[in-house]
Amino acid sequence: MSAPALEITGLVKKFDRQVVNELNLTVRAGEFYALLGPNGAGKTTILRMVAGLLQPDAGTISVFGIDTKTDPLAAKRIIAWVSDEPMVYDRLTPLEYLEFVAGLWQIDAKTAETRSRDLLNWLGLAPHANALCGSFSKGMLQKVALAGALVHDPKLIILDEPLTGLDAGSARQVKDVLLGKVRDGVTVIMTTHILEVAERMAERIGVIAGGRLIAEGTLAELRTRIGRETSLEEIFLDLVQTDAESAAA
Repeated sequence: MSAPALEITGLVKKFDRQVVNELNLTVRAGEFYALLGPNGAGKTTILRMVAGLLQPDAGTISVFGIDTKTDPLAAKRIIAWVSDEPMVYDRLTPLEYLEFVAGLWQIDAKTAETRSRDLLNWLGLAPHANALCGSFSKGMLQKVALAGALVHDPKLIILDEPLTGLDAGSARQVKDVLLGKVRDGVTVIMTTHILEVAERMAERIGVIAGGRLIAEGTLAELRTRIGRETSLEEIFLDLVQTDAESAAA
């Protein structure tokens, strides 16, 4: 049996308060998993620890069987991280940026160029391949950042609010690319406040509140849990409210 794409055990992170609280979470290889929660629930902190951008105070994180603490470089080689604030060099073109990122991953020049052009085509950026990124809208920059995250052909893609700032057409292109990656066996973990996107795209959904996983399952399983046929938005609000009332009791 293959190792899970992501296995988190007893994860803890504190700042001025405890943001992640003894979290246990498993994401299967090859699935599209949506991580939902209210503002301040700990979603971004969790994903930053998985990507190696933050160190946990306690607990373990394993990516396809690789412990991110004992072998962080091996884990990072198979992870892509895309934040809601695209980090792209203004003075490079998309093609130059992708070839630069590919070079950091020690991908040979011919493969880098082929992958870069394929990604630009998939994301509708080919007409802008040789324009400076400094002239792009936030939505276009988000697509360039996504392409940069995918150029090393990762096995696990982590996205924090990836559709922020995208118009309907661009959002569709990004969603199509992500679903295509899942069909190819890649694992995608995404946070989003656009619950309709999670409802339509995710195979399983996890709901985070107070740094804990309070519910998890397919949409059908979550509907069964609250006992009625309704939208993901209603399920989410019901679960978060119930957890808050329980914590206050």
